[in-house]
Amino acid sequence: MPHEKNLSLQDLSYDELNNIIKAWGYPSFRAEQVYIAAQQNKDYDNMSNLPKDLRHKLKESYFATAVTIIETFASKDGTEKYLYRLNDGNVIEGVFMPHSYGNTLCVSTQVGCRLNCAFCASSLNGLIRNLTSGEMLGQVLSVNALKGGTLKERKITNIVLMGSGEPLDNFDNVVKFLKAVSDEKGINISLRNISLSTAGLVDKIIELADMNLSVTLTISLHAPDDKTRSKLMPINNKYNIPRVIEAAKYYFEKTGRRVIFEYSLIDGQNSDIESALKLAKRLKGFPCHVNLINLNFVKERGLRGVSKDTTKEFLDTLAAQNISATLRRSMGNDIEGACGQLRNKYLKEGSL
Repeated sequence: MPHEKNLSLQDLSYDELNNIIKAWGYPSFRAEQVYIAAQQNKDYDNMSNLPKDLRHKLKESYFATAVTIIETFASKDGTEKYLYRLNDGNVIEGVFMPHSYGNTLCVSTQVGCRLNCAFCASSLNGLIRNLTSGEMLGQVLSVNALKGGTLKERKITNIVLMGSGEPLDNFDNVVKFLKAVSDEKGINISLRNISLSTAGLVDKIIELADMNLSVTLTISLHAPDDKTRSKLMPINNKYNIPRVIEAAKYYFEKTGRRVIFEYSLIDGQNSDIESALKLAKRLKGFPCHVNLINLNFVKERGLRGVSKDTTKEFLDTLAAQNISATLRRSMGNDIEGACGQLRNKYLKEGSL
């Protein structure tokens, strides 16, 4: 069985699927039927409009879907966290966040993460493997179906690549996912409604900018100086703050999209007035936005957030320096679904 690579129909673009179907001797309209069924997150038993022999051939080579929702955790604020089982038995997490302007899905891009940021749960078990484009798309399609959405009446309107993993560390699969999720033949979510969060892999930011895919780039900065950032984010030893900001400016110049800098306020690390002034000096003159985050507690990390008064002082200091900044609304804390809390707690379904 060719399933050893765990590929599903959701990993295939329409053109790839069409080439396979034609090579097997079927007319092109069958490819469209298969593609739509995959986008609707159907299993083979529910593809009744396909000939049995075609379903059998497809089933021998590809899983129908890339992920299966095996557990849902509901928060009191309306947020839902999902455990997804992958076809190799690994388990990842994702988060659904309802808003007045639409519904956002937080998508994971890797099983685990290797960056080992000091405040984040995703890398506690290291990097297990990259997700395929279909495993990212499958998260979107499975939740859209769960919520009663269709391809025309989507229940997922916005995507943030902010789940477990570093998206730009899985560059090729993430780019394929972006093209797949925005495909007019499929679920067709606008790239302008997608945010990609990175720890600042400078070379890949530049490569992404040159592709002009128009996603919102969100960079995890979390410190105003290299000494502090290197302590919080080891990746800073390779890509320091000046290089990260230079890459952000290049992204803005190439795409016209305003870059967002994420900044988690951590007690005793980066949250005093001096830090706010340093940050403002770094960003002065660049039309960016700072997204302040109240640090969400991760027991294994031991770092603590700050008081409301400290948050307000930091925000007011940035505003006084003409730096655009807001405090992100934290959602899903009670189900460990907030920023920085997603983890690869369950490596295999059998450990649930």
